[in-house]
Amino acid sequence: MTEQATGAPKPQPRARNSGQSNSVPAQAAPRITGAQSLIRALEEVGADTVFGIPGGCILPAYDPMMDSSRVRHVLVRHEQGAGHAATGYAQATGKVGVCMATSGPGATNLVTPLADAHMDSVPLVAITGQVASGAIGTDAFQEADICGISMPVTKHNFLVRDPDEIPRTIAEAFHIASTGRPGPVLVDIAKDALQGRTTFQWPPTAELPGYRPVTKPHGKQIREAAKLLTEARRPVLYVGGGVLKAGATAELKVLAELTGAPVTTTLMGIGAFPDSHPQHLGMPGMHGTVAAVTALQKADLIVALGARFDDRVTGKLDSFAPHAKIVHADIDPAEIGKNRAADVPIVGDAREVLADLVVALQAEAAEHPGEPGDRYADWWALLDRWRKTYPLGYDLPEDGSLAPQQVIQRIGELAPEGTIFTAGVGQHQMWAAHYVTYDQPATWLNSGGLGTMGYAVPAALGAKVGMPDRAVWAIDGDGCFQMTNQELVTAALNGAPIKVAIINNGALGMVRQWQTLFYNQRYSNTVLHNGEEGEPSRGTRVPDFVKLAEAMGCVGIRCEDPAQLDAVIEKANAINDRPVVVDFIVHEDAMVWPMVAAGTSNDEVMAARGVRPDFGDSDD
Repeated sequence: MTEQATGAPKPQPRARNSGQSNSVPAQAAPRITGAQSLIRALEEVGADTVFGIPGGCILPAYDPMMDSSRVRHVLVRHEQGAGHAATGYAQATGKVGVCMATSGPGATNLVTPLADAHMDSVPLVAITGQVASGAIGTDAFQEADICGISMPVTKHNFLVRDPDEIPRTIAEAFHIASTGRPGPVLVDIAKDALQGRTTFQWPPTAELPGYRPVTKPHGKQIREAAKLLTEARRPVLYVGGGVLKAGATAELKVLAELTGAPVTTTLMGIGAFPDSHPQHLGMPGMHGTVAAVTALQKADLIVALGARFDDRVTGKLDSFAPHAKIVHADIDPAEIGKNRAADVPIVGDAREVLADLVVALQAEAAEHPGEPGDRYADWWALLDRWRKTYPLGYDLPEDGSLAPQQVIQRIGELAPEGTIFTAGVGQHQMWAAHYVTYDQPATWLNSGGLGTMGYAVPAALGAKVGMPDRAVWAIDGDGCFQMTNQELVTAALNGAPIKVAIINNGALGMVRQWQTLFYNQRYSNTVLHNGEEGEPSRGTRVPDFVKLAEAMGCVGIRCEDPAQLDAVIEKANAINDRPVVVDFIVHEDAMVWPMVAAGTSNDEVMAARGVRPDFGDSDD
């Protein structure tokens, strides 16, 4: 992600001392508090929104926000909500998300969203208050070593004790968060540093020795990758979230159409390549399409772009893509070779990698004429056979109740153009990935790496605040929704009319699916009501989500009749002055297919329960 895209300025290098003094003395800048310096620094780096909640040690920073600051503060109901809202804002806008919390429990409540942003490479700056410098290390009231606690789940963090250091630290934090591989940065500021007096100076001096992200790929590696693509007969472009972070979707489309190679997009890469494009095979991995999973297994060349060969994609690692050579391009050199050795490692920004690869392929084509379609004809015949034989699909319940896949599919089909979708974690997340068509980048936001329940509602809030002219639907489960639904109050009070679809099956759906498949249908503690274990459709649904939504200033609607499905969705789409919550009562036995069981090979993908695809002589 470039600095221009985020609005974060590059810290200025330290000026050399010429040994000469200025003949005209500079007028002394007015003295202000560290807190005032913090807000001014946020304005200078282009931050326009902060999600947070005040408390004792961060309180000095809240006072100058009242003085016509250009920074909008959104008062959340829980710090976890602040972190996920900042993440949704960042993912939807491409800018750095900002959240703020006080010391102790306020800061520790940010750990989950920090870890979430770290796993999914989201540019985030979290600002926390800390006890006064003299009290650090004494177990003072509401003291927590948040720098130590968050070190494994942040790209970098700072502890600021001197008010003079605040502008430089904020500039560096935004620079680190938004460059190289994006990620979360924590700035912990002692209360006396916020209260102390300082002189604000901008731009500050950079002090980031050793931080030099490589963005330009090596030409030799690019040429070798182009050669392999030219020689391959079963190539696959394996596209991850790094392509979205780099703003490289246009370059990806050029490369794909130039080569004619099939494209798979990971859970974090959805939207990087249009779902409706004929070369798109869908999502690979544990719940990926049969065509995408199998294409990677049978490939002779995988070109990984901004992806990290995580376990949910590879399945049993030593059996993943056994015949494929690997071209691995990523801006983070630590990812290359971490899980799968690369035949051609390329360190660089995905946009530059793709642009250079297109040029190199054009040069190769000039030397070796021939249409890619001719080279890949047999490959596409296999791929099309797999797509036709094992398409995505679902059965409607025999009892006439709503199928969750049907609900999500119709929400996608009836949503306005450019709608942003967020999702929690579990079955509804996989169905939303499969049954909504994503043809634009930054329209699918979810917690991929950490798998955070409770992500959807606050992320939708953040996305709507950042993109107020776009419709935003949160696809959530009844389990996930009960973790962070209090942020609907935030949405209602801050003019963020998001729409929430609760896929209510009365259970922790994905856990229940695993209990069905792997635990002999022993449904231990997965039912979310007072009915019998294993019978989510029975018993009283508590809470009543419609009443809960209305109590929080939203419109509440319930839908359990398939005949009313479209009318309910259209009603929700038409309401734009308040958040809308729709409680969709769905059948409890629906499962996510396809599926690769944890710890097994992708060769053992199941298209449906008990249905293992027959690939015939595809290895010949």
